[in-house]
Amino acid sequence: MRIVLAGILGAIAMFAWTSIAHMATPLGNMGLSQIPDEAPVIAAMQRSIGDHSGLYFFPWIDPKDPKMMEKYAKIMPTSPSGLLLYHPPSGDTGMTKQLVYEFVKELIEALIAAFLLGWAGIASYLGRAGFVTLVGVSASISTNASYWIWYKFPCDYTLAYIAITLIGYFAAGLVMAAVVKAKPVPTPQ
Repeated sequence: MRIVLAGILGAIAMFAWTSIAHMATPLGNMGLSQIPDEAPVIAAMQRSIGDHSGLYFFPWIDPKDPKMMEKYAKIMPTSPSGLLLYHPPSGDTGMTKQLVYEFVKELIEALIAAFLLGWAGIASYLGRAGFVTLVGVSASISTNASYWIWYKFPCDYTLAYIAITLIGYFAAGLVMAAVVKAKPVPTPQ
């Protein structure tokens, strides 16, 4: 029960930190920019993509094409490239659903970290908090670094999101370390 409680409290700490990071620090917007002359670009996307939400990679080269690497090497020096996450107008102006999903995601992360912490049997408070922080190192670089490597996400964006996640795990670790304590090892008689 202490592990579940630690996970819940850790998730609350993580969610509080990520909320602060996005609302009160520049971290949440680092690496994001407005498209120059945005209106005609948006109009062109609406004409071309229409109602088809999706994540688009361009220039598109069929990954099943046996000559994909050749085509990629030929087109990349002369073509712009990137990822476009596109959603048509939806009329949705609220963020309640996204905030709930974000908390649930952080709850799952924190519960996993709490279970790992419970199994680790680390005696010191700082050791337990450090353990959860190290779990956060793995979580923070697992996708963020790959997006930087493969899709050329901006370095400042990548570092900011690594920092947000890592600090979230650190905050959760401080809380969890106070709740989950190592069980004393019985001394042999």
